[in-house]
Amino acid sequence: MKVEIWSDYACPFCYLGKRRFEKALDLFKHKDEVEVIFRSFELDPSMSKEVQSSMQELLAAKYGMSLEEAKAANDRVAEQAEQEGLVYRFATMIPTNTFDAHRLTQYAKKQGKMAEISERLFKAYFTDSLHIGDTETLIFLAHGVGLNGEEVSDLLKSDDYGEQVRADERLAGELGIRAVPCFVLDGKYAVTGAQPTEVFLNTLEQVWADREPV
Repeated sequence: MKVEIWSDYACPFCYLGKRRFEKALDLFKHKDEVEVIFRSFELDPSMSKEVQSSMQELLAAKYGMSLEEAKAANDRVAEQAEQEGLVYRFATMIPTNTFDAHRLTQYAKKQGKMAEISERLFKAYFTDSLHIGDTETLIFLAHGVGLNGEEVSDLLKSDDYGEQVRADERLAGELGIRAVPCFVLDGKYAVTGAQPTEVFLNTLEQVWADREPV
């Protein structure tokens, strides 16, 4: 079974959904026969690499709410994350463009390290308050999961793997994916959003049953 996950590293529900899906996968008895592929999706391709506003200020401006309301909304998301063992530090997060982070992920896929770098990038953004749009930060994170720092430095100086990112985004458009996270199972079943672990597990079992010969 193949599971393709469209997500963005700046999406709090993407990290939350990823963790819930992983918990479901651990409970799925055919786990070893599931291939998980992370697909690129940018929530805001126009976002600058260097953003002067805080996460609270961006949220308030986007939805026309006060800073207090934005903080309360983020606190609610952080509480959900905590229930899944994740730590979200909205007050110190560094908003940035995620295109290079996605290019790094595409490179890591070729090196067999896609799962490792995806987890590290999410943690870097939401928990560690690192600047994942910064080249040196991306090299540091890549090195931490066993990738070649020199190769990563070279690719970030070039346009390499940009087309792979765009290809994932075009495919999302063709499939009608407008929001993330979106989990596509065997190319025909989709689960959108950070659904409860039980929903992911039930879907995995249903898809597996449907592909088994009677």
